[in-house]
Amino acid sequence: MVAMNVLTAAEMQDCDRISTERFGVPSIELMRAAAVAVAEFARLRFPKTRRVTVLCGRGNNGGDGMMTARLLAHEGLEVTTLLLGAPDLQGDAAEAWKELTSPACGMVHVVRTEGELAELDHVLRTDLLVDAIVGTGFKPPLKGLALAALEWVRAKADAVPVPAPVLAIDLPSGWGADEKAAQAAGPVFAADAVVTFTAPKAAHLFGHLTRRWYQPVVVAQIGSPQEAVVSALAQGTQRIRWAGSSMAMAQAARDARANKGSFGHVLVVGGTFGSAGGKAGAAAMAALAAMRAGAGLVTAAVPAAAMALVGTVAPELMTWPLATNRAGQVNAENLASEPLAELLAGKTVLALGPGIGQAPETAQFVAGLLSATRIPAVIDADALNILAAKPVLLAKLARSQRMVLTPHPGEMARLAGISTAEVQANRLEVAREFAQRMGVTLVLKGARTLIAHASGDVAVNTTGNPGMAKGGSGDVLAGLIAGLMAQFPEEMERAVEAAVYLHGLAADLAVQRLDEHTLLATDSLTELARAFRAFCFSAGGPNRYVWLQGGWQTAFPVEADQ
Repeated sequence: MVAMNVLTAAEMQDCDRISTERFGVPSIELMRAAAVAVAEFARLRFPKTRRVTVLCGRGNNGGDGMMTARLLAHEGLEVTTLLLGAPDLQGDAAEAWKELTSPACGMVHVVRTEGELAELDHVLRTDLLVDAIVGTGFKPPLKGLALAALEWVRAKADAVPVPAPVLAIDLPSGWGADEKAAQAAGPVFAADAVVTFTAPKAAHLFGHLTRRWYQPVVVAQIGSPQEAVVSALAQGTQRIRWAGSSMAMAQAARDARANKGSFGHVLVVGGTFGSAGGKAGAAAMAALAAMRAGAGLVTAAVPAAAMALVGTVAPELMTWPLATNRAGQVNAENLASEPLAELLAGKTVLALGPGIGQAPETAQFVAGLLSATRIPAVIDADALNILAAKPVLLAKLARSQRMVLTPHPGEMARLAGISTAEVQANRLEVAREFAQRMGVTLVLKGARTLIAHASGDVAVNTTGNPGMAKGGSGDVLAGLIAGLMAQFPEEMERAVEAAVYLHGLAADLAVQRLDEHTLLATDSLTELARAFRAFCFSAGGPNRYVWLQGGWQTAFPVEADQ
């Protein structure tokens, strides 16, 4: 799968125009294909539906809804369509209205005033509500009949035990396509699923568009050539893509002639053991994750006293003893030239920091180790905080080796010298600026984890769930990143994106089997094999759905809504 880039609303309009003017795809055919995609998805996701109510605006989003209503009616469903506003429509929407009403496909109502909505309460006694009021071209907030319709739907939904699910075409009405906030600025329709077309917009990746994290947001291809997307992006400045695009690289079949040396050797360095506290488990989890990700060899370098404990994680794991002070903290003795050379020999990726602590002796060791090697390094946890206190050293190291930093918001704040609140208020800008300035790849963890590269490109991850907010998740992620980097030394940026995506997807699969409350960090590793085998698209007639959110449902279905 090629990278799925994010289009602005203006770029999406350019893409549609270019598809028609340069490639000869009539705009009405794009609308027809969009309606086919929505109708097919409605049947896929809500298979028990018999009654459908479609709310349509007067623009092209409404046209998509009208054509969807006609298709569902032809399939034998009981369809009611409401047009919000006068039927003197323009362009493709006018053609869609003509096809819906000549002859009428199901019940059709024209709503010209807010008061008329109250007379149509019965149409909300339905199995599925399709929101086709406004789409990509909409500028918030909702006004007039659109806002009145939202208030009407909300009021009636509150009055029934189980309101009908809502399928949004393009975007839930009220969301601005270019919004990058988790929540919309103004009132929006609730959604239980979202179908958009050709490429995602910022709101699809950053916004929480559906009622729950596991409900689907999908992209359908409707006939716009990839060249039209590329042309529309030519002058773009967003440089944002979907992290799931990189998953395909991790799923590629291995060469039958491969051996363990073909897939790299990861060195995980971390842990404390003794009176300073026991954090050897952090390094163990990172090492196990690197193995599960597919690295050919993994060595865990941990305090000598913890070797036996770490070695029990998996018999395939190799261990290396690190000297410590009396408190069990790794010290600078390990920087002696002969043992250090032996430790680093043959290693292709370093994962440094899980559970290692921040004692002065440990900080000296971390700085010395990074200065002594040029192999790509994943810097996590305590090692991040050590480098945050040494910004000059970090800048020097970043100039001489490939580095991936994996901070949570608090660690990011220390790295950037700002508050955590400032990081969370400007996640995209903070991550991008830091990655570009320091010349690193930066993985800013959290809901919608960001992977910012030195080039200025940013990938947005859409997998993961609240159950991951638990100790050990970051250690597992660091290991997965190192494991994939070891296998794809020529494509490390995409390897990092794939690792982040697979980590969240595996956790989503684990929650499907367990529960958000009981999920442990290592539970995601038990589901990693299923995550590797999952495909985040499904075919439906001529359309292919790329599942930005809830993608695990395509390969391992749960009971569909309704």
